[in-house]
Amino acid sequence: MTADPQWVPTESDVRDAVVTDFARFVTRRHGVRVEDYRALWRWSVADPAAFWQDVWDYFEIRSATDHGPALADAAMPGAVWFPGATLNYVDHVFRNARPGTPAILYAGEGATGISVGWDELRSAVAGLAATLREHGVGVGDRVVGYLPNIPEAVVAFLATASLGAVWAACGQDYSAPAALDRLGQLEPKALITADGYRFGGKEHDRLAASADLRGGLSSLALTVVVSHLDPDAVVDGTLTWAEAAGRDAALESVAVPFDHPLWVVFSSGTTGLPKGIVHGHGGVLLEHVKSLALQLDIGRDDTLFWYTSPSWMMWNFQTAGLLVGATIVCYDGSPSFPTPDSLWALVSRLGVTVVGTSPGYVLACDKAGVIPAREHDLSALRAVGVTGSTLPAASSLWLSENVGRRVPVVSITGGTDVVSAFVGGARSVPVWPGELSAPCLGVAVDAFDESGRPVRGEVGELVVTAPMPSMPVSFWNDPDGKRYREAYFDVFPGVWRHGDWITITDRGTVLMHGRSDSTLNRNGIRMGSADIYQVVEKLPEVAEALVVGVDLVDGGYWMPLFVVLSEGAELDDALKQRIRGAIREQASPRHVPDDIIEAPGIPHTRTGKKLEVPLKRIFQGADAGRTVDRSAVDDPDLLDWFARHGR
Repeated sequence: MTADPQWVPTESDVRDAVVTDFARFVTRRHGVRVEDYRALWRWSVADPAAFWQDVWDYFEIRSATDHGPALADAAMPGAVWFPGATLNYVDHVFRNARPGTPAILYAGEGATGISVGWDELRSAVAGLAATLREHGVGVGDRVVGYLPNIPEAVVAFLATASLGAVWAACGQDYSAPAALDRLGQLEPKALITADGYRFGGKEHDRLAASADLRGGLSSLALTVVVSHLDPDAVVDGTLTWAEAAGRDAALESVAVPFDHPLWVVFSSGTTGLPKGIVHGHGGVLLEHVKSLALQLDIGRDDTLFWYTSPSWMMWNFQTAGLLVGATIVCYDGSPSFPTPDSLWALVSRLGVTVVGTSPGYVLACDKAGVIPAREHDLSALRAVGVTGSTLPAASSLWLSENVGRRVPVVSITGGTDVVSAFVGGARSVPVWPGELSAPCLGVAVDAFDESGRPVRGEVGELVVTAPMPSMPVSFWNDPDGKRYREAYFDVFPGVWRHGDWITITDRGTVLMHGRSDSTLNRNGIRMGSADIYQVVEKLPEVAEALVVGVDLVDGGYWMPLFVVLSEGAELDDALKQRIRGAIREQASPRHVPDDIIEAPGIPHTRTGKKLEVPLKRIFQGADAGRTVDRSAVDDPDLLDWFARHGR
């Protein structure tokens, strides 16, 4: 933990921040003193009903009926929010429309770029909604997407939601069987797909995979194919995008209850059939306007670009930029093609004001010697968001030094479970390298020890002790809620346990240590894997690393470190000693690995998380075929290598 922040808000930052204006609103209404962000957060979790009512009123959320009390029942699970409300997410998108300005900017590998205006977006949403309605799609029915990150995906989601139907999607990097494992659970009435996508300089034709997926969905009444790669692509028995969305129609949204399903997002699904996590219209709407406006300070003058895919909840989060009138960017391709700094070039070209990326991409830019601020005009950029895994202090400082010292680094942590963040930042809060600046408003974050007692300055379980509106309405196909309760509430009854190790510091910032179910527990001394990665992956010879702690049947404990080497590096005794020395001095002398092993690669979920827990189980003797769903892994062949090594 460093003493000095790497970024401090100016007086004008604090004065002009949306969250400061919201704090004034709270003071006028309640007479409470919330002189700074931390005081506002404390009030927001002490009186969640008042806080979320204020969010509703400040952002002028509209209901077709009397919404009732903000929080009618605070039990977890089972909290009841705004029980009388009827609304529709899509109405609030187009309330903030800015005619004559872009709602969506599209860019892709080899594409010159497309601008979709607000009027054009509304027209396409209305046209597709009319087509869906004609094919029998109504309230509660499911529409699924098998699509790259293109504007048509946003249109399809909004059209679905306007009808009170339920949206779900995954990217086309998933195979047809993997997509079917997810989308097939929903028995959808309509499928929106595309002929392919671009990545890393290659075009990937997905017509055959789309046909296989379509064949596995016996409930379909309609399939629409977007001709993304080939404008002349036509598939028998389907509608083209122009036929489905190009018709004249009025947008007629359906008012639904606050907790009516908006979408189903899926867990990574590496250890079984992916869980379908259901979120409601009202909870998502409230959480996302709060997060976009009060945490990230995004509004009508902003262009938001989070590098993501329809498979990942950050796609849903970025789409919510439309709720606050921002322009959002859809990008189909690699952030590192044709050059390592391609993402920064796109930020410059599109005038992006808030960009989101991953710690892995930041580290790759660092090792490639990229200096974005020198090579690109980033004058419009005013914040960099980072999520997906833990951001090391060195990478946070690299962003300040090479993107801009005036640009705050907003590292966030949350999850698909709440389609938002638990901990992040705000325009009025300083940034310390390697730390998350503050708990998000309305999120009662705490760190518990094994006995359920709050701890400070030491590692504990990330828990949330009061409900959030965007906690799941339910899991799909979980009628009695058993799987939902087991996922979050079994360890600490009535308290959400998320499964991450954190430390809450004395200044209220948060340190992330990785997943608590992959803890390195040597001789009773616990450490998170992220603490090891921050040290090892900083070495120029190491491209990536994975560490697991394996309890052996004879009572022993084996802690191997697998490393993927940078080009030209060799894992000789000297490098092994450097790795061990770095861990001993910068992390923990108790957690120096037993073995350091060169690996051909590290397997991840398709949203970029390392497969620590499944690999640990394989090393403990579990059958790899039953432990890991290969279709949920970015490079399934690596599983075979690790399984052989485990034997």
